[in-house]
Amino acid sequence: MTQQPGHEELVAGSLPIFLLSVQGELGVEVHGKICPKIVRMDYCSQSSLVPCGKDKYISKNELLLHLKTYNLYYEGQNLQLRHREEEGEFIVEGLLNISWGLRRPIRLQMQDDNQRIRPPPSSSSWHSGCNLDAQGSAVKPSIIPDIQITDVDTPTDADDSESGTDVGDLKPQQEETPQLMRTRSDVGVRRRGNFRTPSEQRRIKRHRFSINGHFYNHKTSVFTPAYGSVTNVRINSTMTTSQALKLLLNKFKIENSADEFALYIVHTSGEKQKLKATDYPLIARILQGPCEQVSKVFLMEKDQIEEVTYDVAQYIKFEMPVLKSFIQKLQEEEDREVKKLMHKYTVLRLMIKRRLEEICESPAMI
Repeated sequence: MTQQPGHEELVAGSLPIFLLSVQGELGVEVHGKICPKIVRMDYCSQSSLVPCGKDKYISKNELLLHLKTYNLYYEGQNLQLRHREEEGEFIVEGLLNISWGLRRPIRLQMQDDNQRIRPPPSSSSWHSGCNLDAQGSAVKPSIIPDIQITDVDTPTDADDSESGTDVGDLKPQQEETPQLMRTRSDVGVRRRGNFRTPSEQRRIKRHRFSINGHFYNHKTSVFTPAYGSVTNVRINSTMTTSQALKLLLNKFKIENSADEFALYIVHTSGEKQKLKATDYPLIARILQGPCEQVSKVFLMEKDQIEEVTYDVAQYIKFEMPVLKSFIQKLQEEEDREVKKLMHKYTVLRLMIKRRLEEICESPAMI
């Protein structure tokens, strides 16, 4: 029985890290050799390959080694990943860091501003009456508990303990409520007029809210994330790029379609690799390694960013004079190759013409 090329590697089962990709109807490529698809299916069942993209697989043992390195790097942090097997499928799950790389503002859902959870008013809680609503204005004074001050002198320690409210706790809260003013009279609480300090007016006028450390105007619902700032989303290794994008946009209630964006793996060298819609971002992050100083996952616009190959990325860091010298050298090399080709075909043309002339003269000689 003859053995097909490449079978010895499949049977041995001692492959280092590798990726498999289907090559049409011929089979699967392993280390540059084409093997039949039936071998690929048998090998997948024996070695428990884990999909890392469309028609691309990686050995589970090799993935576990990468996962171990990943978790050691993030030891003691919430970025560590967990893995399990569910119905024979190997699944990795955890937080994936994604950096914002958007150049255009994105739109947020307006209705979320009016769906903030407020604690119910309570007579035993002073803070329950001093919350601000989503519009940045103070709540009605009717829900603010009354403060009865019966003596203009400083209350004693016994009074403080009986009231259950510390004076030190009241002072900061009074500063947070510009509508109220405490006096040393028997009135207790006096309502101030509509006068606001310039700083308060500017604060109310801006109407700016923060999401994940980024500010947006809740009246226009325009959100511009700071370039390079990091957020995260909890996904697993079975989620594709499209699913991860939808999950991230839904996390921040972004109205833009997921089709407008893409995930890129950006290296410090300048290389940019776009993840396909069928790729698995969490697996890609594990294979790239945990260090984000080497590579990061960026959320970018699909129509504004082009991929940068490794060959091109090697020249990005050079200064313009150096790049111009490279272009000049390439131009000189191209000119030399053109001259060689022209000389070659000129000689061939002369040889063909000479042969044709010999053929034309031969009947006359007979």
